Amino acid sequence: MADLRLDEEVYIEDMAAVTPGTLLISNVRMKCVQLLDSRKGRLLCEVQLRDQPGKMCLTDRNTAAVCVGVDKIPIIQVKGKTLTICGVVTVGKYVLGITSSRNSLVVSYSKKPWLEKVSMDGKVLKQFDMKGNPQHFHSPGFMCTTPDGSVFISDKSKKLITQVDESLNLLQTFTSPLLKYPRGIIAVMEDQILVCSYSRENHSILMLQPSTNTMSTLLGEEDEIERPYSLAYCPDEKKLFVASSSAEIIKVYQIA
Repeated sequence: MADLRLDEEVYIEDMAAVTPGTLLISNVRMKCVQLLDSRKGRLLCEVQLRDQPGKMCLTDRNTAAVCVGVDKIPIIQVKGKTLTICGVVTVGKYVLGITSSRNSLVVSYSKKPWLEKVSMDGKVLKQFDMKGNPQHFHSPGFMCTTPDGSVFISDKSKKLITQVDESLNLLQTFTSPLLKYPRGIIAVMEDQILVCSYSRENHSILMLQPSTNTMSTLLGEEDEIERPYSLAYCPDEKKLFVASSSAEIIKVYQIA
């Protein structure tokens, strides 16, 4: 399957498959969110931001929330080939990651309280139990949500995947000799979580199956995986998009 070769001014922090044929990306270098043709890599439109964009998530099929700066989350609507900022949520300082959760957002931070569930107007609804788990997180960067409301968080410093419920109660942790500095993480199905894993010795996309607490290699260096950083998945086309931390290219794979 043809990969997407992008402009040299693109540096991708995160991405999301909005509809079949389109891909939303956080372009750190240009301080904007861009909508791409996911079949040709062609830029369709963009919206400029005041600061560098970070992690993103879809809040519904045509709307995304994007971390920007230290505490802002613009809500960006996709209409055809246009992007519009339709609101901004203010959260705690030093936000790292984001995922949607039943008409609200779960955000992660680079310091305590680590995780918060907030409403779409920024009201704090839940916090992670810091007293019971004060040292659990170190760098909870990427997150995803499964259909049952569980949130999975990758922590590159801890080399750990954590599962919490929709109230941010700790459910399970997952580790494996295969898991090296995890980054991007997405839910393909309720019991199939894909995660980027790379070190100097290993570059791979792993599949975590929470029900059996197992991890296996889905894609590796033999599949031209190199420094995988972020992921997006289009369920309609069953396409997996893999962005690297070092190249202006998005690898595209057909997966079942």
